[in-house]
Amino acid sequence: MKKAFDPKSIEQHWYQYWESSGYFKPSDDSGKGCFSIMIPPPNVTGTLHMGHAFQDTLMDILTRYHRMLGEKTLWQPGTDHAGIATQMVVERNLSARGQTRHTLGRKRFIDAIWDWKEHSGGTISQQLRRMGASVDWSRERFTMDEGLSAAVRRVFVELYREGLIYRGKRLVNWDPVLHTAVSDLEVVSEEEQGSLWHMRYPLADDSEQFLVVATTRPETMFGDTAVAVHPDDERYTHLIGKMVNLPLTDRQIPIIADDYVDREFGTGCVKITPAHDFNDYEMGQRHGLPMINVLTQDACMNENVPEPFRGLDRFDARKRVVEQLQSIGLMDHIEAHNLMVPRGDRSRAVIEPYLTDQWFVRTAPLAEPAIKAVKEGDIRFVPETWSKTYFEWMNNIQDWCISRQIWWGHRIPAWYDESGQVYVAETFSEAEQMAAEKHGQPVSLRQDEDVLDTWFSSALWPFSTLGWPEKTQELKDFYPTSVLVTGFDIIFFWVARMIMMGLKFTGEVPFREVYIHGLVRDAHGQKMSKSKGNVLDPIDLIDGISLEKLLQKRTQHLMQPEMAEKIAEATKKEFPEGIPAFGTDALRFTFAVMASTGRDINFDLGRIGGYRNFCNKLWNAARFVLMQMEGFDRSYVPSDALAQHPFPDRWILSRLQQTIGEIRGGIENYRMDLAAQSLYDFVWSEFCDWYLELAKPVLHGKMGQESDKKLTQKTLIEVLETILRLAHPFIPYITEEIFQRIAPIVYSETRPSIMLERYPESDATLQDPEAEAEIDWLQQFVLAVRKIRSGMDIPPGKPLNIILHGGDEEDRRRVKDFQTYLKNLARIEDLTWHQGPEEDLPESATGLVADLKILIPMAGLIDKQAEIERLEKEIDKLDQQLQRIEKKLSNEQFLAKAPKEVVSKEKSKAEEMESARTQFMSQLQKIREI
Repeated sequence: MKKAFDPKSIEQHWYQYWESSGYFKPSDDSGKGCFSIMIPPPNVTGTLHMGHAFQDTLMDILTRYHRMLGEKTLWQPGTDHAGIATQMVVERNLSARGQTRHTLGRKRFIDAIWDWKEHSGGTISQQLRRMGASVDWSRERFTMDEGLSAAVRRVFVELYREGLIYRGKRLVNWDPVLHTAVSDLEVVSEEEQGSLWHMRYPLADDSEQFLVVATTRPETMFGDTAVAVHPDDERYTHLIGKMVNLPLTDRQIPIIADDYVDREFGTGCVKITPAHDFNDYEMGQRHGLPMINVLTQDACMNENVPEPFRGLDRFDARKRVVEQLQSIGLMDHIEAHNLMVPRGDRSRAVIEPYLTDQWFVRTAPLAEPAIKAVKEGDIRFVPETWSKTYFEWMNNIQDWCISRQIWWGHRIPAWYDESGQVYVAETFSEAEQMAAEKHGQPVSLRQDEDVLDTWFSSALWPFSTLGWPEKTQELKDFYPTSVLVTGFDIIFFWVARMIMMGLKFTGEVPFREVYIHGLVRDAHGQKMSKSKGNVLDPIDLIDGISLEKLLQKRTQHLMQPEMAEKIAEATKKEFPEGIPAFGTDALRFTFAVMASTGRDINFDLGRIGGYRNFCNKLWNAARFVLMQMEGFDRSYVPSDALAQHPFPDRWILSRLQQTIGEIRGGIENYRMDLAAQSLYDFVWSEFCDWYLELAKPVLHGKMGQESDKKLTQKTLIEVLETILRLAHPFIPYITEEIFQRIAPIVYSETRPSIMLERYPESDATLQDPEAEAEIDWLQQFVLAVRKIRSGMDIPPGKPLNIILHGGDEEDRRRVKDFQTYLKNLARIEDLTWHQGPEEDLPESATGLVADLKILIPMAGLIDKQAEIERLEKEIDKLDQQLQRIEKKLSNEQFLAKAPKEVVSKEKSKAEEMESARTQFMSQLQKIREI
């Protein structure tokens, strides 16, 4: 083995070996059951981000674990066609060549997208390989595959024939740049500074009297069809049922009463525009109000507004409406107002609630069994609290708009004849036949121009990828799937819809459990975004990246020079030398340790650096073990019973059983953090820091017999091999590399791959409370000595003379039995028992193990007075520094002007100094007591 662990030299080799050998495919049925998990299909346009890397690490841990349990295991990969996102990418490419999709025409444009997908759409699949994802690539699917497309058409047609899909005019989120309806998930609401216009609506029967209504969108007043007040608002009860004149028009609209109105807000009067506000739409439905659309698809004013406003952009119209109202005295007043403005996440255009003909799924009948499935425990949310969010959404579910006015996607399988009669069928020929039967002869048909919402095909993912509607063996083996791993933000958009569709078309739930994980944020808890310049790329963490390239990645897309400069400065401060290479295993282990149930992760490089050290520690331990295997007799079987073996060997085997149980329990309960922490603690502390040190005297012939050495060699190699199998789901590359080095020693033969070995099981016969108690005593002794060294600033390698006082016969027996270990681990030159009274003991530093006193005479070790003076100087220095910081933090001008991060840094400095001061004071107290 190389002296240092080099992830780059092994990762590509092992991944190609695993994939080419077919080890990611489900094994033959072993009788141990099946395990299946569906990857949430990333956009085909996408690149791997930290959220993907975190989520895929969790799924891969589960997959590798269940595969090693011997279960027939499938992790199904694939990508989503991502309608709007993909269309925009290709349209930008065309624009660079002076073309548009309209100049190409629909067929050639779709061909161009398929061509782009073939040559540029596989980036994220390759990046998933870098993460070590053991998905079955031979089964990789795409939501526009012919098989999945056939499933989409079948579902659409069946829902339509049952009356669960219909076409109607309803309010949707409309993107006036992309000219399509978009889902709530594709709308980003951001707080912006705006205005609140208070307008006067004259009473129809008394134009000197007004109702004052407030709005953030005056241009929509042309679509008003009522003014609403609360039925119990005494200011207006006498006006309910009367009419007001709608300014700038020749229309009158009624005053209606509705409980929705908040009488405490503003004047208690609300203008109702059913065609341009979702809440107004619902009120309009309750009161039977007409719906007047005043906008075009481009968000310009249409023919339903007065002639002077027609054709104006909505924002230009807003200015003109305000001017006109002011000129006739109907603008009461204007106030500054911060509001949430909805923008399209792709186009950045302000989204309009827009009345248009769309296709909808009638969701209430589908939601009922989906709610029941979770209530009755057929599906379990982890953490369980997320089921409340699920129920809240499902109990208030609205019909689902499934049509999109773009070209890329599953085209709606509906055709129209010249009279507008619709024929919904799986194929054109079937639609032609239906039309011919209706008309008594063949007729010309045109297909609906719209495509389906991407989430429609995604809702079928768990069963369409397994071959539905055909009754395949894969569907029989792997459906329902075992668990869905996903973020909380798509519980409604994806999880709920998969449950509804799965129950409807297979009669079974799509998965037994839903593991909801948190978001990955930056070190300061901020959401990662390009605009903030705080995005971390998982591949950069694996391979490393120079500061120059990192700055380029974070600023090249920014249009504002001052923002680019600000982000560049922050980046230089956080990563002055760029990002070092940590390797995949360190990144995966970091994700695992930080995967607390449902909580967001604040990702900082200090943590991943620590887990890179963990990988190095394991590598070095393996090198040490291999170097001790000279003369190892793999056939050696101890002649005496386990209880007669040396305590260190019994102890490490006992601790290993406990660790196996903790890790298995952690994985099975989706507590990857607890499992990874147990693994870390056992490997770093118990195996490396303690057992390897306890083994050295035996291996080097300083104690025990030849049989003890053979036993220690056997224990060393077997515990290491078990560690590798335990750790493999978390850190697959390093464990495979080391396993291949030690397999011939353990098994007398090479083995294909560690991923095909069985996951360790705890052996109750090896649990050994006696050995654990013995080694616990030894550890307490050694740690007491080390604490004294640290507290007194005694060099770690300086041999010590130790006096023991008190204790009982058991302590004396342990000191005798463990003398070699104690001297070796604590760097002790001499151990003597003090038999006389305590007052006769020399001036010493003292440690305790229960009633046993461990005394280290100070004579000759330190100059007491010099050490007191040194510590007093250190404390005085810290006091002066603390005073300066406290003065700064109590200065109101500094707090008002300094950036938050500067204030935070000063506070952190103060905390660190307080901690250091406490330690120095503790050392000073100990030395004064000597």
